Amino acid sequence: MRLQQLQLIQALAEAGSLRAAAQRLHVTQPALTKALRALEEEFGTPLVLRGPKGARLTPAGERVAARAGTVLREIERAREDVDWLLRHQEAQVAVGVSPAAAVLILPGALARLRARWPQVRARVVDALYPRSMAALRAGEIDIAIGPLPPGDARRDLAVQPLFDAEQALVARRGHPLARARMLADLQHAPWVLTGPPDGPGDPRRLGFTEAGLAVPTVVLTCESFATLLSLLPQHDGVAVMPLSFFTQTGQTAGLVRLPLAQALPRVTLHAAWRADAPLPAPAAHLLDALEQEARTLREQGPQAATR
Repeated sequence: MRLQQLQLIQALAEAGSLRAAAQRLHVTQPALTKALRALEEEFGTPLVLRGPKGARLTPAGERVAARAGTVLREIERAREDVDWLLRHQEAQVAVGVSPAAAVLILPGALARLRARWPQVRARVVDALYPRSMAALRAGEIDIAIGPLPPGDARRDLAVQPLFDAEQALVARRGHPLARARMLADLQHAPWVLTGPPDGPGDPRRLGFTEAGLAVPTVVLTCESFATLLSLLPQHDGVAVMPLSFFTQTGQTAGLVRLPLAQALPRVTLHAAWRADAPLPAPAAHLLDALEQEARTLREQGPQAATR
């Protein structure tokens, strides 16, 4: 299998037609068709279905395209790594961050990276899990920062705990339950789930069942904190939010923190990266900056979450 064939199958997946893929690769359509036929013979199955409205990948083609994308990204990273090693030219590191990580640890880490390695450009992607883990495994990002999915298979990932983040219960200003101090006061509240079930934003992780209380009723699910910030000030739901995120963003959005007497579970933020390939040098520099910033936050203690 040749590099051009990998580029071909990826271009077909993205372009949706042989003509558009040929234009993207700067080859003739007959040459592309010939290369595609050779690739299908190599795999022993059709990879593309041609029709009057274009071309689409077969299930086998989709799998090959997914693998091809990963291989091509790794080759590009190898080129960047060698350029960096030889000439220290400008390089890029892609990092996926959870909301708590974006507020709490990433700003200081990026400042450290910029001061020590100004040639490194960072591309920051908002990434709640499990999407962050999928992007990491696909090679779309170099490092993911945030909580780890419960029960996630970690044999293919390297994981470094960074910092424990405090959580808060929040609601709109003027909410009838804004002064609630006990979980029992909230067992019949309408809840908003942020992120995946059983993640840090799931109210069912707060200990209701263990306390013999009713299981929280989720009436709204938000896949991002940006959506939560836009909806919750106009909604009667109660939500779980990183305390640092509430302090820096939630208050100005019209939210209040419920004065709960019980301590909420803390969430450990991790850095994760693929274990099957060495980190590119720029990503390794960012990881070092993250570890330094996490050490500073740990030394500052609880006040770091509310700075």
